[in-house]
Amino acid sequence: MPDPVPVKIPQPISRRVALQTGAGSLLAVGANRFATLQAGERSQSLRRSPAKSVIYLFLSGGLSQHDSFDMKPDAPDNIRGEFRPIATRTPGLQICEHLPLLAQRSHLWSLCRSLSHPTNDHSAGHMIMLTGRTLLPPGFDPTSPKSSDWPSIAAVAGATTAPRNQLPPAVVLPERLIHYSRRVLPGQFGGEMGPHRDPWFIEAAPYDPYCYGAYPDYAFDHQDRPGVFGGQRAFQIPDLTLREGVSTDRFDRRLALLRDVEQQRGRHGLTGASDSFDRSRRSAVSLLADPSVKKILDVRNERPETLERYGRNSFGWSMLMARNLVAAGVNFVQVNLGNNETWDTHGEAFPHLKDKLFPPTDRALAALLDDLQETGLLDSTLIVMAGEFGRTPKVTHLPQHYKLPGRDHWGAVQTVFFAGGGTQGGRIVGASDAIGAFPASDLQKPENMAATMYAALGLPDTTVWYDDLNRPHHIYDAAPIAGLF
Repeated sequence: MPDPVPVKIPQPISRRVALQTGAGSLLAVGANRFATLQAGERSQSLRRSPAKSVIYLFLSGGLSQHDSFDMKPDAPDNIRGEFRPIATRTPGLQICEHLPLLAQRSHLWSLCRSLSHPTNDHSAGHMIMLTGRTLLPPGFDPTSPKSSDWPSIAAVAGATTAPRNQLPPAVVLPERLIHYSRRVLPGQFGGEMGPHRDPWFIEAAPYDPYCYGAYPDYAFDHQDRPGVFGGQRAFQIPDLTLREGVSTDRFDRRLALLRDVEQQRGRHGLTGASDSFDRSRRSAVSLLADPSVKKILDVRNERPETLERYGRNSFGWSMLMARNLVAAGVNFVQVNLGNNETWDTHGEAFPHLKDKLFPPTDRALAALLDDLQETGLLDSTLIVMAGEFGRTPKVTHLPQHYKLPGRDHWGAVQTVFFAGGGTQGGRIVGASDAIGAFPASDLQKPENMAATMYAALGLPDTTVWYDDLNRPHHIYDAAPIAGLF
């Protein structure tokens, strides 16, 4: 690999500058690690291009390529499924009939129909597609995140891009991905980078093990179990106000007292192991009193016409929040469209896709494309949409669990959606074979997808991050997908 890019460490951000510039309460939304906003970090990468952003729409469970963006209308019935293709604005390009708004905007987006990796396991697939690395890390545990895991793409973006203001450079919303058994999915965190480089998780969606989809309007339960699914899940905008009885002046006095205590600790040599936590705490409390972030996150107070365009549901609210964060200067935003396995359509696949999953996705993504294009941000913002794998070519039925058929896990090929960020719209990169089982041309790997994101962020291919032993770790393991540009 080439020599690492030289690193310039940014200066600390003062509370005064932070409050003047606008920011978010990290305490209220559960972000407890913010060393990347402080001096002393050795992983900030030198930018060679203007600041750019990435929005990664992650479809946990795995989207069926046959029923969305890589339809096989000439295949046998048990492969092509129930849906039919429709024409898009791009001549010769067809997609599912239940994605009409995206079909009208095909000049803004492109597809890679040949991305492949070797696993059909949910946890391994999450690790691969959230980190952009095909080989699993040493000691990989599918039941729990480990400190030896690869860092997520979000964590890498947060560690290697310079923050443009006091906001964190990488954000994940509206929730962490948690299995219905309550185990946390690996691949989302800082891993071997350390927990202080976890991305900022905005927890706006309370955990519900059986409520999937874009609640409240499009919520569902995979197996339609009576008495299990209540559909009462609420999208909770974080409370960014100071506690009742704590005025701004009182808050400032508490900060001054905290600084005095820290200075005394420093004079007595009581620093070291707690420094990283103290830096994180100072970053959090210095932003708590700033009201401007409420406008960024409290998307339910947007204009009624905006809410209608995006949809008054968790998918629409999440994409609105992503739009606001990018406009505010956040470099990388990962949007989990649905909690863990929302897109895992083993059964009831066609009614759930048609009635529950495609309508809010089509609507919100079309609105996001329109807004970014109209505000001039689409050229500098790459949108990527993928799951942990695709689905099997053959329609299957598991009658012991589902009334109606669906498709099983399939890592061998999936279609990945790209828009903006310098990519050309209306393009198709690669192809799957006649039944959508394997790549037939222009094979791409998760490493190529990750490299495309890093390139869109303006990161040169020599970018590294450093571990606690000062060892460099290169972030590029492949070239970006050239056919998109």
